[in-house]
Amino acid sequence: MRFIGNKELIMSDIMNMLDKLGLTNNGLTFFDAFCGTGAVSDSLKDSFNLISNDLLQWCMIYTRGRVCSSNCSFTHLGFDPIKFLNSNTNSLQGFIYNNYSPGGSNRMYFTAENAGRIDYFRETIENWRTENLINENEYAYLLASLVESVSVVSNTAGVYGAFLKHWDSRALKPIEFKRVLAKFSNPNETTFLNTKIEDIISDIECDILYLDPPYTQNQYGTQYHLLETLILNDNPNISEITGSRPTTPMKSDWSKDIKTHILFDKILAKTKAQHIVFSYSKDGFMSKSFIEASMKRYGKSETFICKNLNYKKYTNSKSKEKNEHFEYLFYIEKKPENEVSYVSPLNYIGSKAKMAQFIKLNSPKKFSTFVDAFGGGFNVGINIKADRIIYNDINHFVRDLVSSFKINDTYQYVLYLKRIIKKFKLEAENAESYIKVRDHYNSLPSEKRDPKLLYAVILYGFNQQIRFNGNHDFNNPVGMRWFNDKVLEKMISFSRVIKEKNISFESNDYNEIFYELNKNKETFTYLDPPYMLTTGAYNDGKRGFHGWNTDTEKKFFDFVDRLNDDNKLFMISYVLEHKGKYNFQLKEWIKKNNYNIIEVDPQLVNNRQEILITNYIINANTTLYNKKSFSEAT
Repeated sequence: MRFIGNKELIMSDIMNMLDKLGLTNNGLTFFDAFCGTGAVSDSLKDSFNLISNDLLQWCMIYTRGRVCSSNCSFTHLGFDPIKFLNSNTNSLQGFIYNNYSPGGSNRMYFTAENAGRIDYFRETIENWRTENLINENEYAYLLASLVESVSVVSNTAGVYGAFLKHWDSRALKPIEFKRVLAKFSNPNETTFLNTKIEDIISDIECDILYLDPPYTQNQYGTQYHLLETLILNDNPNISEITGSRPTTPMKSDWSKDIKTHILFDKILAKTKAQHIVFSYSKDGFMSKSFIEASMKRYGKSETFICKNLNYKKYTNSKSKEKNEHFEYLFYIEKKPENEVSYVSPLNYIGSKAKMAQFIKLNSPKKFSTFVDAFGGGFNVGINIKADRIIYNDINHFVRDLVSSFKINDTYQYVLYLKRIIKKFKLEAENAESYIKVRDHYNSLPSEKRDPKLLYAVILYGFNQQIRFNGNHDFNNPVGMRWFNDKVLEKMISFSRVIKEKNISFESNDYNEIFYELNKNKETFTYLDPPYMLTTGAYNDGKRGFHGWNTDTEKKFFDFVDRLNDDNKLFMISYVLEHKGKYNFQLKEWIKKNNYNIIEVDPQLVNNRQEILITNYIINANTTLYNKKSFSEAT
């Protein structure tokens, strides 16, 4: 049958990819998450254990009928049902006749004669099932065959969102009950599900996840409402014009721009599959760059594959598009969860995005509370696993920016950004529009400055940096960047994770959070203060916040010593040497207190000689801490 997005034409490409990866015929479980009409499931049923799912009941039944066709012997029925149904001319004036044909309505989906036959087929199949003359696989096979038969004589343009106003010649032919086409082979273990993938993805035990979601705003529940009604056989209340059943239960967020991006990120993060195969169209909501960035976040970059496949686009009588149609076929092998890093959507000076994994690997093995004392863009804290995380930054604008990704619905947040971009006509290097939105933000009283608005301004500023003047007005000049899909991917993945974690947001001087540390015995504090040897917008003392100098650094050392005296684990990011200058005060303090130095790979920090300073060492999965422990350990 005709079906939007059917994968029959690219099955050879999918099978070749799986073969080259060495995944076929190894007892692996393949999860066909959007099975549709079962092209993929049926083709792979003898190469993998199979889990097939679709939101639409008729798709799940149709797929099951194809996959299990070779297991249908109809022993209890005692005869060939296909031949039997074609051997008579019985007809019923049932739901299809009364609502989708001129026999009982003004709708022209089927001729009255064919509609009557369809009602007869459906009731007969249901009676056989009620009388236990057919099993569930045989029931699915006959219903799949009924859908196949109906599609041949439907007076539509290929989908059932509406009927044609004049009779198509094929719709006038008498209906014949046809066997659904299927691969002639016995399936391995099979499971069939009928639900939203996003609701079950965390629970599905599988080795390979195959994704073929909707590409556009077409809702399959609307386009195929009649087939859903035919399979459910529930005589629903229908709409006046098209006769559609209520479509709300069948609506998919995968057919909505931005929501599909959010769901894609969730699926990649939550699946238990080690291998992910993904079909998508160049005409879909998600761009190739967004898909690649998302897959590489959760997968091993060196395993990433993207193939461009050419094939004829689905068309109907109204479609005049002649442009070449591309289908993408992606693959990636998923990383272990503890190797996945999340990156802040804020381009914060001194960002530890590249160091996040290194910091995590060198963190203590056990702690319940994590304190990010100089939180900044939150690249470290977002990647730490703890029962409780405390984010702190003296700049309350930054604190509110970071927390905005937690407290705001991500979909609504993105829509807001798009509205602001459209309203002020923001674009890269457009100084006039940028200054207008920046002035608008600065004109608002401090307490009414929406962090979402500030983020929209930041996106079009120079290097997307965060910079205020002494009056706390945002004063970054216009830049060459914009709200592109790579930023969108960072925002979506970051926003999902920050919502999942137990985080408190503070805006204090770092030394004012000591009381928080004393509340928890198992506390690990990460400190990334301004560096004496470097200069940024946060440590020059000209932005309405405290600067950083020799005296403030000495006070910082005293604070850290208090942590150590109280047996609180800590880690500090700092630099000993930068551009020919050496921080002797820092070196002497480390030596005096017998603290530990961990050198950071220069490639992770733009070739700076950065170090981590800790009051613990990790030895055989055990954390040894404070000065006394170091002496004993060495």
